[in-house]
Amino acid sequence: MRSVFYLLDVAPYGCENAYGALNAAAASLTMGVTLGLYGDGVYLALAGQDSRELGVPNLADILYAYPELRILAHEPSMMERYLLREELIEMVELADEEDFLEAILASDGMIII
Repeated sequence: MRSVFYLLDVAPYGCENAYGALNAAAASLTMGVTLGLYGDGVYLALAGQDSRELGVPNLADILYAYPELRILAHEPSMMERYLLREELIEMVELADEEDFLEAILASDGMIII
């Protein structure tokens, strides 16, 4: 496998799925890796998160440790949650429905987290 698309469709805090997706994506960086944020997964890329009271790492900050990781946010999911591009960290790409699906289909494999 030369490329993999990780699909995250759950909120970044409250369960370990987002943290697990980041770890799996980091372990796969020798391949082309895309982390697709869909549904509540788009909250992972919000800038200015403060997770100290939760006692867990700030997951948006962890994204900066992997600049080679492609992060794709599903724009319709963002619109449903009234999120604007300006509210996300700068390394996130926006994708409409067609471009998001195209990125999935262009990958050799897909893992749903």
